[in-house]
Amino acid sequence: MTDTMPALPQTGALCAHGRRLRVMHVVNCLQPGGAEFGILKLINGLGEDQFEHRLCVTRSYEADFVAAHGLGEKLSTAAGSRRGLQFPLFRLMRIFRQHRPDIVHTRNWGGLEAVPAARLAGVPVVIHSEHGYEVGNLSGLPVRQRVFRRFAYSLADRVFTVTRELREYHARQAWLSPEHIGVIYNGVDTSRYAPSACARERVRDELGIPAGRLILGSVGRLVPIKDYGTLLKAAEVLLQRNADVHVVIAGKGPESDSLQRQANASALLRPRVTFAGASDRVPDLLAAMDIFVLPSLGEGMSNTLLEALAAGLPVLATRVGGNSEVVGDEFSDWMFAPRDVQGLVQRIERMAADEGTRRRLGACGRLRAVEEFGLGGMLRRYSELYSAEAAKRGILPGGEESAVAVPARRMA
Repeated sequence: MTDTMPALPQTGALCAHGRRLRVMHVVNCLQPGGAEFGILKLINGLGEDQFEHRLCVTRSYEADFVAAHGLGEKLSTAAGSRRGLQFPLFRLMRIFRQHRPDIVHTRNWGGLEAVPAARLAGVPVVIHSEHGYEVGNLSGLPVRQRVFRRFAYSLADRVFTVTRELREYHARQAWLSPEHIGVIYNGVDTSRYAPSACARERVRDELGIPAGRLILGSVGRLVPIKDYGTLLKAAEVLLQRNADVHVVIAGKGPESDSLQRQANASALLRPRVTFAGASDRVPDLLAAMDIFVLPSLGEGMSNTLLEALAAGLPVLATRVGGNSEVVGDEFSDWMFAPRDVQGLVQRIERMAADEGTRRRLGACGRLRAVEEFGLGGMLRRYSELYSAEAAKRGILPGGEESAVAVPARRMA
Protein backbone atom coordinates (compact mmCIF):
# COMPACT_ATOMS: atom_id res chain seq x y z
CA MET A 1 0.00 0.00 0.00
CA THR A 2 1.23 3.51 -0.61
CA ASP A 3 -0.26 5.36 2.37
CA THR A 4 1.52 3.64 5.25
CA MET A 5 3.83 4.88 7.96
CA PRO A 6 6.80 6.78 6.46
CA ALA A 7 9.82 4.63 5.61
CA LEU A 8 12.04 3.96 8.58
CA PRO A 9 15.82 3.75 8.46
CA GLN A 10 17.39 0.32 8.29
CA THR A 11 19.03 -0.52 11.59
CA GLY A 12 20.79 -3.83 11.21
CA ALA A 13 20.54 -6.87 13.48
CA LEU A 14 19.58 -6.03 17.03
CA CYS A 15 21.66 -8.89 18.41
CA ALA A 16 24.66 -6.67 17.69
CA HIS A 17 23.54 -4.59 20.69
CA GLY A 18 24.68 -7.36 23.02
CA ARG A 19 21.14 -8.15 24.20
CA ARG A 20 17.60 -8.19 22.93
CA LEU A 21 15.36 -5.14 22.86
CA ARG A 22 12.85 -5.36 25.69
CA VAL A 23 9.33 -4.52 24.48
CA MET A 24 6.36 -4.34 26.85
CA HIS A 25 2.90 -4.39 25.26
CA VAL A 26 0.14 -2.75 27.32
CA VAL A 27 -3.56 -3.48 26.83
CA ASN A 28 -6.68 -2.91 28.87
CA CYS A 29 -7.87 -6.53 28.80
CA LEU A 30 -6.17 -9.64 27.45
CA GLN A 31 -8.78 -11.75 25.69
CA PRO A 32 -9.59 -12.90 22.15
CA GLY A 33 -9.65 -9.76 20.01
CA GLY A 34 -7.98 -8.00 17.10
CA ALA A 35 -5.34 -6.05 19.03
CA GLU A 36 -4.55 -9.05 21.23
CA PHE A 37 -4.06 -11.39 18.28
CA GLY A 38 -1.88 -8.72 16.70
CA ILE A 39 0.34 -8.78 19.79
CA LEU A 40 0.58 -12.56 19.57
CA LYS A 41 1.73 -12.26 15.95
CA LEU A 42 4.51 -9.91 17.07
CA ILE A 43 5.57 -12.13 19.97
CA ASN A 44 5.66 -15.24 17.78
CA GLY A 45 6.91 -13.59 14.61
CA LEU A 46 9.66 -11.19 15.69
CA GLY A 47 12.81 -13.21 16.32
CA GLU A 48 13.61 -14.09 19.94
CA ASP A 49 17.25 -13.34 19.18
CA GLN A 50 16.28 -9.68 18.68
CA PHE A 51 13.29 -8.96 20.92
CA GLU A 52 12.18 -9.88 24.42
CA HIS A 53 8.44 -9.37 24.81
CA ARG A 54 6.31 -8.88 27.91
CA LEU A 55 2.65 -7.99 28.35
CA CYS A 56 0.88 -5.81 30.89
CA VAL A 57 -2.87 -5.54 31.43
CA THR A 58 -4.42 -2.52 33.11
CA ARG A 59 -7.72 -4.23 33.97
CA SER A 60 -8.19 -7.96 33.45
CA TYR A 61 -7.34 -11.04 31.42
CA GLU A 62 -8.92 -14.34 30.46
CA ALA A 63 -6.97 -17.11 32.16
CA ASP A 64 -7.84 -19.63 29.45
CA PHE A 65 -6.57 -17.28 26.73
CA VAL A 66 -3.32 -16.65 28.62
CA ALA A 67 -2.78 -20.38 29.21
CA ALA A 68 -3.64 -21.39 25.65
CA HIS A 69 -0.96 -19.09 24.26
CA GLY A 70 1.68 -19.68 26.94
CA LEU A 71 1.70 -16.07 28.11
CA GLY A 72 1.74 -16.62 31.87
CA GLU A 73 5.45 -15.98 32.40
CA LYS A 74 5.34 -12.86 30.22
CA LEU A 75 2.34 -11.25 31.94
CA SER A 76 2.15 -8.45 34.51
CA THR A 77 -1.08 -6.94 35.78
CA ALA A 78 -1.78 -3.42 36.99
CA ALA A 79 -5.37 -4.27 37.89
CA GLY A 80 -6.70 -3.41 41.33
CA SER A 81 -8.16 -0.54 43.32
CA ARG A 82 -8.32 2.82 41.56
CA ARG A 83 -7.89 4.89 44.74
CA GLY A 84 -4.93 6.39 46.54
CA LEU A 85 -1.46 4.99 45.92
CA GLN A 86 -3.01 1.97 44.25
CA PHE A 87 -4.18 4.10 41.31
CA PRO A 88 -3.12 2.35 38.05
CA LEU A 89 -0.62 5.10 37.21
CA PHE A 90 1.56 4.15 40.17
CA ARG A 91 1.19 0.40 39.65
CA LEU A 92 2.16 0.83 36.01
CA MET A 93 5.20 2.92 36.96
CA ARG A 94 6.25 0.21 39.41
CA ILE A 95 5.93 -2.49 36.73
CA PHE A 96 7.91 -0.46 34.21
CA ARG A 97 10.69 0.22 36.72
CA GLN A 98 10.82 -3.44 37.70
CA HIS A 99 11.11 -4.83 34.16
CA ARG A 100 12.96 -1.86 32.60
CA PRO A 101 11.56 -2.14 29.05
CA ASP A 102 13.32 -0.29 26.25
CA ILE A 103 9.97 0.22 24.56
CA VAL A 104 6.44 0.43 25.94
CA HIS A 105 3.83 -0.09 23.23
CA THR A 106 0.32 0.80 24.42
CA ARG A 107 -2.88 0.09 22.55
CA ASN A 108 -6.28 1.71 22.31
CA TRP A 109 -8.13 3.93 24.77
CA GLY A 110 -7.71 1.44 27.62
CA GLY A 111 -3.93 1.54 27.31
CA LEU A 112 -3.53 5.32 27.12
CA GLU A 113 -3.04 5.76 30.87
CA ALA A 114 0.18 3.76 30.52
CA VAL A 115 1.70 6.49 28.32
CA PRO A 116 2.26 9.07 31.12
CA ALA A 117 3.20 6.23 33.47
CA ALA A 118 5.92 5.09 31.07
CA ARG A 119 7.24 8.63 30.73
CA LEU A 120 7.35 9.12 34.51
CA ALA A 121 9.12 5.76 34.89
CA GLY A 122 11.81 6.85 32.42
CA VAL A 123 11.02 4.36 29.65
CA PRO A 124 13.18 5.40 26.66
CA VAL A 125 10.60 4.79 23.91
CA VAL A 126 6.81 5.05 24.15
CA ILE A 127 4.63 4.05 21.20
CA HIS A 128 0.84 4.14 21.09
CA SER A 129 -1.42 2.54 18.50
CA GLU A 130 -5.17 2.64 17.91
CA HIS A 131 -6.79 -0.49 16.51
CA GLY A 132 -10.45 0.49 16.50
CA TYR A 133 -13.17 2.70 17.90
CA GLU A 134 -14.60 3.19 21.37
CA VAL A 135 -17.01 0.25 21.60
CA GLY A 136 -20.45 1.52 22.59
CA ASN A 137 -19.65 5.08 21.49
CA LEU A 138 -18.88 4.98 17.78
CA SER A 139 -19.47 8.72 17.45
CA GLY A 140 -16.49 9.51 19.66
CA LEU A 141 -15.46 10.38 23.21
CA PRO A 142 -16.63 13.14 25.57
CA VAL A 143 -14.51 16.31 25.61
CA ARG A 144 -12.67 15.43 28.84
CA GLN A 145 -11.52 12.13 27.40
CA ARG A 146 -10.55 13.78 24.12
CA VAL A 147 -8.35 16.21 26.08
CA PHE A 148 -6.62 13.29 27.79
CA ARG A 149 -6.14 11.56 24.44
CA ARG A 150 -4.38 14.60 23.00
CA PHE A 151 -2.24 14.88 26.13
CA ALA A 152 -1.22 11.21 25.95
CA TYR A 153 -0.50 11.43 22.23
CA SER A 154 1.80 14.40 22.92
CA LEU A 155 3.86 12.26 25.31
CA ALA A 156 4.31 9.34 22.91
CA ASP A 157 7.25 9.14 20.52
CA ARG A 158 5.09 7.62 17.78
CA VAL A 159 1.33 7.28 17.36
CA PHE A 160 -0.23 5.18 14.62
CA THR A 161 -3.39 3.37 13.60
CA VAL A 162 -4.08 0.29 11.48
CA THR A 163 -6.07 2.02 8.70
CA ARG A 164 -6.20 5.42 7.04
CA GLU A 165 -9.84 5.82 8.07
CA LEU A 166 -8.91 5.24 11.72
CA ARG A 167 -6.11 7.78 11.39
CA GLU A 168 -8.62 10.43 10.31
CA TYR A 169 -11.00 9.50 13.12
CA HIS A 170 -8.45 9.54 15.94
CA ALA A 171 -6.84 12.72 14.64
CA ARG A 172 -10.25 14.41 14.88
CA GLN A 173 -10.78 13.01 18.37
CA ALA A 174 -7.47 14.50 19.53
CA TRP A 175 -7.82 17.77 17.55
CA LEU A 176 -4.74 16.94 15.49
CA SER A 177 -3.76 16.97 11.86
CA PRO A 178 -3.67 13.39 10.47
CA GLU A 179 -0.02 13.92 9.50
CA HIS A 180 0.89 13.41 13.17
CA ILE A 181 -0.37 9.82 13.03
CA GLY A 182 1.09 6.98 10.97
CA VAL A 183 -0.48 3.79 9.60
CA ILE A 184 0.75 0.21 9.86
CA TYR A 185 -1.68 -2.33 8.43
CA ASN A 186 -2.43 -5.67 10.09
CA GLY A 187 -1.02 -8.77 8.44
CA VAL A 188 -2.32 -12.27 7.78
CA ASP A 189 -0.48 -15.58 7.45
CA THR A 190 -1.43 -16.40 3.87
CA SER A 191 0.14 -19.85 4.06
CA ARG A 192 -2.11 -20.86 6.97
CA TYR A 193 -5.20 -19.16 5.58
CA ALA A 194 -5.58 -20.51 2.07
CA PRO A 195 -8.15 -22.38 -0.03
CA SER A 196 -8.27 -26.11 0.73
CA ALA A 197 -10.56 -28.53 -1.09
CA CYS A 198 -9.72 -31.29 1.41
CA ALA A 199 -10.64 -29.17 4.43
CA ARG A 200 -13.79 -27.99 2.67
CA GLU A 201 -15.06 -31.52 2.14
CA ARG A 202 -14.01 -32.74 5.60
CA VAL A 203 -15.62 -29.88 7.55
CA ARG A 204 -18.86 -30.01 5.57
CA ASP A 205 -19.06 -33.72 6.27
CA GLU A 206 -18.42 -33.16 10.01
CA LEU A 207 -21.12 -30.49 10.18
CA GLY A 208 -23.59 -32.55 8.16
CA ILE A 209 -23.98 -29.92 5.45
CA PRO A 210 -24.61 -31.28 1.92
CA ALA A 211 -22.00 -30.51 -0.71
CA GLY A 212 -24.33 -28.39 -2.84
CA ARG A 213 -25.68 -26.18 -0.05
CA LEU A 214 -24.39 -22.59 0.10
CA ILE A 215 -22.64 -21.79 3.38
CA LEU A 216 -22.80 -18.20 4.60
CA GLY A 217 -20.14 -17.90 7.25
CA SER A 218 -18.55 -15.52 9.70
CA VAL A 219 -15.90 -15.60 12.42
CA GLY A 220 -15.52 -13.30 15.41
CA ARG A 221 -16.46 -12.49 18.98
CA LEU A 222 -20.18 -12.70 19.65
CA VAL A 223 -20.59 -9.13 20.85
CA PRO A 224 -23.18 -6.47 19.94
CA ILE A 225 -20.91 -4.46 17.64
CA LYS A 226 -20.49 -7.50 15.35
CA ASP A 227 -24.29 -7.58 14.78
CA TYR A 228 -24.58 -11.23 13.79
CA GLY A 229 -28.33 -10.86 14.27
CA THR A 230 -28.48 -9.11 10.89
CA LEU A 231 -26.89 -12.14 9.24
CA LEU A 232 -29.47 -14.43 10.86
CA LYS A 233 -32.32 -12.17 9.74
CA ALA A 234 -31.00 -12.18 6.18
CA ALA A 235 -30.69 -15.97 6.23
CA GLU A 236 -34.30 -16.31 7.40
CA VAL A 237 -35.50 -14.14 4.50
CA LEU A 238 -33.50 -16.26 2.06
CA LEU A 239 -34.95 -19.48 3.49
CA GLN A 240 -38.46 -18.04 3.15
CA ARG A 241 -37.60 -17.61 -0.54
CA ASN A 242 -36.55 -21.28 -0.70
CA ALA A 243 -32.82 -20.56 -0.98
CA ASP A 244 -30.65 -23.54 -0.04
CA VAL A 245 -28.35 -21.84 2.48
CA HIS A 246 -26.74 -22.68 5.81
CA VAL A 247 -25.16 -20.23 8.29
CA VAL A 248 -21.95 -21.09 10.17
CA ILE A 249 -20.73 -18.67 12.86
CA ALA A 250 -17.49 -19.37 14.72
CA GLY A 251 -16.73 -17.53 17.95
CA LYS A 252 -17.92 -17.00 21.49
CA GLY A 253 -19.01 -14.04 23.58
CA PRO A 254 -21.82 -12.47 25.60
CA GLU A 255 -24.25 -12.48 22.65
CA SER A 256 -24.07 -16.26 22.29
CA ASP A 257 -27.33 -17.03 24.14
CA SER A 258 -29.37 -14.31 22.43
CA LEU A 259 -28.17 -15.39 19.00
CA GLN A 260 -29.04 -19.00 19.82
CA ARG A 261 -32.51 -17.87 20.88
CA GLN A 262 -32.92 -15.88 17.68
CA ALA A 263 -32.03 -18.91 15.59
CA ASN A 264 -34.21 -21.30 17.61
CA ALA A 265 -37.23 -18.98 17.42
CA SER A 266 -37.59 -19.68 13.70
CA ALA A 267 -38.58 -23.14 12.50
CA LEU A 268 -36.94 -22.35 9.16
CA LEU A 269 -33.72 -21.04 10.65
CA ARG A 270 -33.19 -23.50 13.50
CA PRO A 271 -31.83 -26.44 11.44
CA ARG A 272 -29.86 -24.16 9.11
CA VAL A 273 -27.58 -22.44 11.64
CA THR A 274 -24.42 -23.87 13.19
CA PHE A 275 -22.66 -22.10 16.04
CA ALA A 276 -19.14 -23.52 15.94
CA GLY A 277 -17.96 -21.80 19.13
CA ALA A 278 -14.39 -20.68 19.69
CA SER A 279 -12.21 -22.84 17.48
CA ASP A 280 -8.55 -23.25 16.61
CA ARG A 281 -9.72 -24.64 13.25
CA VAL A 282 -10.68 -21.30 11.71
CA PRO A 283 -8.68 -21.92 8.50
CA ASP A 284 -10.60 -25.17 7.93
CA LEU A 285 -13.94 -23.55 8.73
CA LEU A 286 -13.24 -20.76 6.26
CA ALA A 287 -12.31 -23.32 3.61
CA ALA A 288 -15.77 -24.87 4.00
CA MET A 289 -17.63 -21.59 3.43
CA ASP A 290 -18.92 -20.20 0.15
CA ILE A 291 -19.48 -16.55 1.15
CA PHE A 292 -18.00 -14.71 4.12
CA VAL A 293 -20.28 -12.12 5.72
CA LEU A 294 -19.12 -9.38 8.09
CA PRO A 295 -22.19 -7.42 9.32
CA SER A 296 -20.33 -5.28 11.91
CA LEU A 297 -21.58 -1.89 13.06
CA GLY A 298 -17.97 -0.74 13.35
CA GLU A 299 -14.50 -2.09 12.59
CA GLY A 300 -10.93 -0.94 12.83
CA MET A 301 -9.10 -3.37 10.57
CA SER A 302 -10.83 -6.72 10.76
CA ASN A 303 -8.41 -9.64 11.06
CA THR A 304 -11.16 -12.10 10.17
CA LEU A 305 -11.87 -10.15 6.99
CA LEU A 306 -8.18 -10.46 6.08
CA GLU A 307 -8.31 -14.18 6.83
CA ALA A 308 -11.39 -14.64 4.65
CA LEU A 309 -9.68 -12.88 1.74
CA ALA A 310 -6.58 -15.04 2.20
CA ALA A 311 -8.81 -18.12 2.20
CA GLY A 312 -10.04 -17.14 -1.25
CA LEU A 313 -13.60 -16.32 -0.19
CA PRO A 314 -15.85 -13.69 -1.75
CA VAL A 315 -16.84 -11.34 1.05
CA LEU A 316 -19.85 -9.20 1.89
CA ALA A 317 -18.99 -6.57 4.48
CA THR A 318 -20.58 -3.46 5.92
CA ARG A 319 -19.29 -0.14 4.69
CA VAL A 320 -17.79 0.88 8.05
CA GLY A 321 -14.34 1.62 9.43
CA GLY A 322 -11.46 0.10 7.54
CA ASN A 323 -13.48 -2.53 5.68
CA SER A 324 -13.30 -0.67 2.36
CA GLU A 325 -9.51 -0.33 2.67
CA VAL A 326 -9.19 -4.05 3.34
CA VAL A 327 -11.31 -5.39 0.49
CA GLY A 328 -10.40 -2.77 -2.13
CA ASP A 329 -12.28 -1.42 -5.14
CA GLU A 330 -13.11 -4.87 -6.52
CA PHE A 331 -15.65 -5.40 -3.72
CA SER A 332 -17.08 -1.86 -3.56
CA ASP A 333 -20.43 -2.86 -5.10
CA TRP A 334 -20.73 -5.77 -2.68
CA MET A 335 -20.57 -3.74 0.51
CA PHE A 336 -23.76 -2.86 2.40
CA ALA A 337 -24.93 -0.46 5.09
CA PRO A 338 -25.03 -1.55 8.75
CA ARG A 339 -28.29 -3.28 9.77
CA ASP A 340 -29.47 -3.30 6.12
CA VAL A 341 -31.04 -6.75 6.01
CA GLN A 342 -32.57 -6.32 2.56
CA GLY A 343 -29.33 -4.95 1.13
CA LEU A 344 -27.49 -8.01 2.45
CA VAL A 345 -30.17 -10.37 1.12
CA GLN A 346 -29.94 -8.85 -2.36
CA ARG A 347 -26.15 -9.20 -2.46
CA ILE A 348 -26.26 -12.79 -1.23
CA GLU A 349 -28.81 -13.66 -3.91
CA ARG A 350 -26.64 -12.08 -6.62
CA MET A 351 -23.55 -13.93 -5.45
CA ALA A 352 -25.38 -17.22 -4.97
CA ALA A 353 -26.65 -17.10 -8.55
CA ASP A 354 -23.21 -16.60 -10.12
CA GLU A 355 -20.50 -19.08 -9.23
CA GLY A 356 -18.15 -17.45 -11.73
CA THR A 357 -18.38 -14.13 -9.89
CA ARG A 358 -17.73 -15.87 -6.57
CA ARG A 359 -14.62 -17.52 -7.97
CA ARG A 360 -13.35 -14.29 -9.52
CA LEU A 361 -13.89 -12.26 -6.35
CA GLY A 362 -12.31 -14.99 -4.24
CA ALA A 363 -9.22 -15.05 -6.45
CA CYS A 364 -8.95 -11.23 -6.37
CA GLY A 365 -9.27 -11.21 -2.60
CA ARG A 366 -6.63 -13.90 -2.19
CA LEU A 367 -4.21 -11.98 -4.41
CA ARG A 368 -4.85 -8.78 -2.46
CA ALA A 369 -4.17 -10.50 0.86
CA VAL A 370 -0.91 -11.98 -0.41
CA GLU A 371 0.39 -8.81 -2.08
CA GLU A 372 -0.83 -6.13 0.33
CA PHE A 373 -1.40 -7.67 3.75
CA GLY A 374 1.09 -10.50 4.20
CA LEU A 375 2.25 -11.19 7.75
CA GLY A 376 5.91 -10.85 6.79
CA GLY A 377 5.43 -7.25 5.70
CA MET A 378 3.70 -6.34 8.95
CA LEU A 379 6.46 -7.92 11.04
CA ARG A 380 9.14 -6.10 9.07
CA ARG A 381 7.45 -2.73 9.64
CA TYR A 382 7.18 -3.27 13.39
CA SER A 383 10.77 -4.50 13.60
CA GLU A 384 11.99 -1.40 11.77
CA LEU A 385 9.81 0.85 13.93
CA TYR A 386 11.07 -0.59 17.22
CA SER A 387 14.70 -0.66 16.07
CA ALA A 388 14.73 2.88 14.69
CA GLU A 389 13.05 4.43 17.74
CA ALA A 390 15.40 2.58 20.10
CA ALA A 391 18.43 3.76 18.14
CA LYS A 392 17.22 7.37 18.24
CA ARG A 393 16.82 7.19 22.02
CA GLY A 394 20.38 6.12 22.75
CA ILE A 395 19.97 2.42 23.41
CA LEU A 396 23.58 1.60 22.61
CA PRO A 397 25.60 -1.48 21.59
CA GLY A 398 26.67 -3.65 24.48
CA GLY A 399 23.38 -3.21 26.31
CA GLU A 400 24.15 0.30 27.59
CA GLU A 401 21.29 2.74 27.81
CA SER A 402 21.11 6.49 27.97
CA ALA A 403 20.66 7.69 31.54
CA VAL A 404 18.97 10.85 30.30
CA ALA A 405 15.18 10.85 30.31
CA VAL A 406 13.65 11.33 26.87
CA PRO A 407 11.72 14.60 26.58
CA ALA A 408 8.08 14.38 25.60
CA ARG A 409 7.36 14.68 21.89
CA ARG A 410 5.43 17.87 21.16
CA MET A 411 2.53 18.04 18.75
CA ALA A 412 1.30 21.07 16.89
